[in-house]
Amino acid sequence: MKKIELLLANFSLYTEDLGIDLTEPAGRFKWFLASILFGARISEKIAANTYKAFERYGIDSMEKIIAAGWDELVKILDEGGYVRYDFSTATKLLDISQTLKEKYGSLENLYSQSSDTKDLARKLQEFKGIGAVTTQIFLRELRGVWQISLEVSSKAKSVAENLDINLHEFEGEQLSRVETALVKLGIKYCKRKRCEECPVKDFCGFEIV
Repeated sequence: MKKIELLLANFSLYTEDLGIDLTEPAGRFKWFLASILFGARISEKIAANTYKAFERYGIDSMEKIIAAGWDELVKILDEGGYVRYDFSTATKLLDISQTLKEKYGSLENLYSQSSDTKDLARKLQEFKGIGAVTTQIFLRELRGVWQISLEVSSKAKSVAENLDINLHEFEGEQLSRVETALVKLGIKYCKRKRCEECPVKDFCGFEIV
């Protein structure tokens, strides 16, 4: 199996892992919610479990987050294992949802009112608690869905270099898939130096010193 095929066979999109359909506006907001959870200094497993807890309670839209209120959001965050950041994240989610509703009306309006990718990223980072990391996570998998031209993250570039992958060969959804796969590979194997277990170790030029 070729390098890229092997990489993509082992690492799917985060939205696919979570069962989120990005072709629908409702799905894009769900991914926005998940991206905020993934953007904190917390494990991917806890972030994913917490997102699934939000889904179980049906709190997966801007309006439902606002209607739920702070106490209910804290309860869901705690249930998902997001205990360390429960209070601050509940406040963040309410603030972002209320500001989004008041300023743009919807996430789709925010996108349509953005002149280009940089403007879109700037608008997202105007929300209190959303920085460059969360923005990158959110927009990364929206290539091919929204018309955006997003720079690949430095983490993905580093792993791509080890594997001698030319990222300029990809665009749209395929670039989303390759970048997400590289990010996952970096987190699960490269960062932990689990080279012997790595599914693409035969293609890697990284040497442990």
